[in-house]
Amino acid sequence: MYNSLFLINFGNPTNQFNKSAKQKSETEMKYKRVLLKLSGESLAAGHGTGIDTDRLNSYAAQIKAMVEAGVEIGIVIGGGNIFRGLSGAGKGFDRVKGDQMGMLATVINSLALSSALEAIGQGAQVFTAIAMHPIGEHYSKWRAIKAMEEGKVAIISCGTGNPYFTTDTGSALRAIEIEADVMLKGTRVDGVYTADPEKDPTAVKFDEITYDEVLARGLKVMDLTATALCKENKMPIYVFNMDVEGNLKKMLSGDNVGTLVY
Repeated sequence: MYNSLFLINFGNPTNQFNKSAKQKSETEMKYKRVLLKLSGESLAAGHGTGIDTDRLNSYAAQIKAMVEAGVEIGIVIGGGNIFRGLSGAGKGFDRVKGDQMGMLATVINSLALSSALEAIGQGAQVFTAIAMHPIGEHYSKWRAIKAMEEGKVAIISCGTGNPYFTTDTGSALRAIEIEADVMLKGTRVDGVYTADPEKDPTAVKFDEITYDEVLARGLKVMDLTATALCKENKMPIYVFNMDVEGNLKKMLSGDNVGTLVY
């Protein structure tokens, strides 16, 4: 059932972590540690705004299964389902204040996901790039890594904590900081195409593509700053459709369900 801002039917949260399952399945996964970027719009599941609890619970279940399989997961969520700073600036908001409102939107989404995870027994820790105690713990690379090593999901909100930077750039930065093996960009399309597949039926999907080709073709994988940051730090990006249940597991198991940018 869709609810614009509130979470329902989560049950009683626990923080248990199945370490034996993690140890048993660890060798089956392609990556040991990942940074998963989720779209705020995807949380709305086609409603435009707010949080769709079915979509939220689906994400939580998929993420929990991967932690149990031995993958350490950090997450950055956008806030476009609630407020987008750049579009706010176009409507007369001061750009800095607009971006700060967008940061708060990412905190709301992060709290929602942490609640959904804890409700099904998966520990999660919300970090904020701006001090917001007791809403979340002030972000530190070392604390985020420690949380993941303890079997929790580290959910990192507020982007970079600075205006004029997107959550894509925040994701690239956090992926590099937490020493992730790959940055996963979960979107509503199944990879990178020569053109927008929703507008151009002749668009062709790439299985692999280099950062330089992405930049040269002007492909909208992420903004230029985020792409350049990943290129400079040799952080591979994997673009896939997170809205198809089971895709996260397939991708982490080594199946080709998207596009690798390297």
